[in-house]
Amino acid sequence: MRGSKKIHLHTIEPDSKYKNIYLAKFINKIMLNGKKETAQKLVYDALEEVKKRTQLDPIVVFEQAIKNASPQLEVRSKRIGGATYQVPMEVRPDRKNALATHWIIDAARGKQGKPYSIFLADELIDSYNGVGSAMKKKEEMHKMAEANKAFVHFARF
Repeated sequence: MRGSKKIHLHTIEPDSKYKNIYLAKFINKIMLNGKKETAQKLVYDALEEVKKRTQLDPIVVFEQAIKNASPQLEVRSKRIGGATYQVPMEVRPDRKNALATHWIIDAARGKQGKPYSIFLADELIDSYNGVGSAMKKKEEMHKMAEANKAFVHFARF
């Protein structure tokens, strides 16, 4: 039967400095080629930069930035009667965080000229303030869902 398997989610340890699970997941997303210590250094440097610039607790800024960049709606393709519709649907909580994290990381990786930790700090501060590339992606996703709200009745199938 479809969907009858239980999903066993991997439990993750909180990060060593701030004891925050979301920050540990963020570090794991930044990590390339298994170089976790490099990723930790980049994230911790970015959080120090955030603390210097905003004079606020960096974990509060980080969590609010993720929350601000998290989308509420997304469009999903549904095939009904030979036609494919873009159906707006609510985003699951774990996917919200994953999308916001990806958008913030991608926005920081797309820039060049300064150290990555500076760009990461910039993007976190921008998301905290409700501007920036990650927020632009969120707005685009919401516009797409708004444009296709006529197909919301297909979401039940």
